[in-house]
Amino acid sequence: LPEVRISDNGPYECHVGIYDRATREKVVLASGNIFLNVMAPPTSISVLAADTPAPFSRYQAQNFTLVCVVSGGKPAPLVYFKRDGEPIEATPLPELPAGAGSWAPRNLLHRDLDDTKVPKSLAAEGEVGGGRPPATADPPRGLAAERGAATETIPETVVSREFPRWVHVAEPIYYFRHTHAPVSDGTVEARATLTWTLNPQIDNEALFSCEVKHPALSMPMQSEVTLVAPKGPKITMTPTRARVGDTVRILVQGFQNEVFPEPLFTWTRVGSRLLDGSAEHDGKELVLERVPAELNGSMYRCTAQNPLGSTDTHTRLIVFENPNIPRGTEDSNGSLTSHCGFRLVLALTLTVIVELT
Repeated sequence: LPEVRISDNGPYECHVGIYDRATREKVVLASGNIFLNVMAPPTSISVLAADTPAPFSRYQAQNFTLVCVVSGGKPAPLVYFKRDGEPIEATPLPELPAGAGSWAPRNLLHRDLDDTKVPKSLAAEGEVGGGRPPATADPPRGLAAERGAATETIPETVVSREFPRWVHVAEPIYYFRHTHAPVSDGTVEARATLTWTLNPQIDNEALFSCEVKHPALSMPMQSEVTLVAPKGPKITMTPTRARVGDTVRILVQGFQNEVFPEPLFTWTRVGSRLLDGSAEHDGKELVLERVPAELNGSMYRCTAQNPLGSTDTHTRLIVFENPNIPRGTEDSNGSLTSHCGFRLVLALTLTVIVELT
């Protein structure tokens, strides 16, 4: 077998004998068998967060689970987790029976603290760029007052990035489960989960790695992630110079930092409802169709959050008059009235008057 494959795995037999021409029968004198066990190293390994995207809670402890998926190995590999390069001592859990729901450990934190015992914000701990920006006066709201860019980016605020209102009373307790399932090609997909009660105060920027040992590997495979709360998302608005009647798209392009787990995005309009009448909108993009002049100067807030924290970024919409649309052609909803329809009604009215006379 010059190039052994997974399909070559299995028992092999060798028979030694003679052939009697007279009776035309084979006479077996000896036989032997052997089982060829073909090993294959894992082909991929990845770490992801379960139940994402998920919101941030300042007042209640949340359980958090990392999932390590290892595919393509035979036999099943040995999977374990590390934190900041050190192996994690975790409480093993039995494999789930087929069809059973997921197991979730109870929240381990019970003691609440009042506000006087908790740091006010990350800026109090000397975080670079933290803290609430100084208040600034609103710019003029007139259509002719804006000469430069059509949007104004307001600095990131950290109101919602305050520390949670609870603390750990003991070291975190980790729970570990390891399962594997056969694949049609003869390999195994292994899944390992690590669950604990998340503490954003100490888990933010912690490095977690999943490592795999396998007899076909000369050294362990690994995949790592760093838990990071989102900082101010970078927002773009198109078109950059919105005019009455345009469709405006406000999109989250990225962050000032790498964020894990995946954030949850929520859009709101400061001091009012969105254009469609809703209080908020979920997703990376906010679309404002046929913007009316009344939206000039309106402020929009994008909140990005994951289980480690949340942050807000604001942007202001500036709407210019549209020279192609004469004044007085907008209804109460900001939609445009067709001049062709107006002229048609006027022509019909004159026709009726002429016929009556």
